[in-house]
Amino acid sequence: MLIPPRYVWLSLLSTTCLLVALHILKLAVGIENIGHLREVQARRLAENGDLRHITRFMPRRAQEVLEGGSLYWVVRNIIRVRQRLLDLKTVTDNKSGSTKCAFVLDPELVLTIPVRRRPHQGWRYFEADSVPPDLGASFDEYGDMPVEMMADLRSLGLI
Repeated sequence: MLIPPRYVWLSLLSTTCLLVALHILKLAVGIENIGHLREVQARRLAENGDLRHITRFMPRRAQEVLEGGSLYWVVRNIIRVRQRLLDLKTVTDNKSGSTKCAFVLDPELVLTIPVRRRPHQGWRYFEADSVPPDLGASFDEYGDMPVEMMADLRSLGLI
């Protein structure tokens, strides 16, 4: 039996790792619903030119997150939407002078199937096998629909 050289095994392993993205889970503090999140982000995008969310700590697994990861927003204890993470940048806080992390986000919000989530502080890693699937619908159809109504429609097989 022939055993492939070491670099072939490493190549196979790296290809496999690229298929499974690591995501981030974050509470949308002060956000009432998805429409409110869209308004806040549209204002920030117009002011800054790109869409950033500032947080205290840079992820140690940043490379894994940037290989196709998304930021999943928890709105009022329910995962409702995600945004693709484009970059992670180190920024300096003007007031305190401390360094922080900026999640640079794709402006497109992607609806997900609503999933309840307990509150937590800061952000958490969110493994690919735990993420809710995308809803595959537009905001015009389901954007701010109450979660209970969406669950009822899902149980009936309508969405």
